[in-house]
Amino acid sequence: MIPVLSWEEVLLRLALAAVLAGAIGIEREIREREAGLRTHMLVALGSALFTITSAYGFRDFLVQGGSVVQADPTRIAAQIVTGIGFLGAGAIIRQGVAVRGLTTAATLWAAAAIGLAAGAGYYSAAVMTTIVAIVLLWPLRIVTRHYFERPHEHRLAIQLAGGGSASTVLEALERLGVKVGSFDISDETSLDLLLDVPRGIELDVVIRRLIGVDVVRSARWHTD
Repeated sequence: MIPVLSWEEVLLRLALAAVLAGAIGIEREIREREAGLRTHMLVALGSALFTITSAYGFRDFLVQGGSVVQADPTRIAAQIVTGIGFLGAGAIIRQGVAVRGLTTAATLWAAAAIGLAAGAGYYSAAVMTTIVAIVLLWPLRIVTRHYFERPHEHRLAIQLAGGGSASTVLEALERLGVKVGSFDISDETSLDLLLDVPRGIELDVVIRRLIGVDVVRSARWHTD
């Protein structure tokens, strides 16, 4: 007997994949990353549909083929694992000395896995993976920042002038010898940078150098 999937079950699997990946996408949307809510939902939705089609979409062909045709329900779904890499690579951006988008690329990969699990009917794994991913993205990020930042790492808040580019700031820091560990762009003019300031470079010197950059309106160290 060749298994059949009802339209209600198909709708459930597709909807669950989109909702679970959307939970991850919301976190990325709040942090204004390259791939947000809709992208994560579409990735999971497509993965779920590929999985369903791979397992159930060729039933008529298999019935007519009799014993001549051998079915492999993973033949299309297996390509999701490698295919999602192209989309993830598009989310990785190099700006000056910093590389952004690695976490977003990983969340897209996880969203594809969640969609695959939901499409295969493995609901518990899809739900648990979503919960763990959200914990890794939000609470664990706060913990790692608090406990694992090195003593000479400092957080800097910069306000850009209208039309200013973050790449100009990164180039100025690179010329000064300061390494950029990571940075967040909360809006078009606000930057939050994690800097690795080498010993021998005074923090006031970094501020004065940045203030001298045309696109920088203000710069201050976080005191918390």
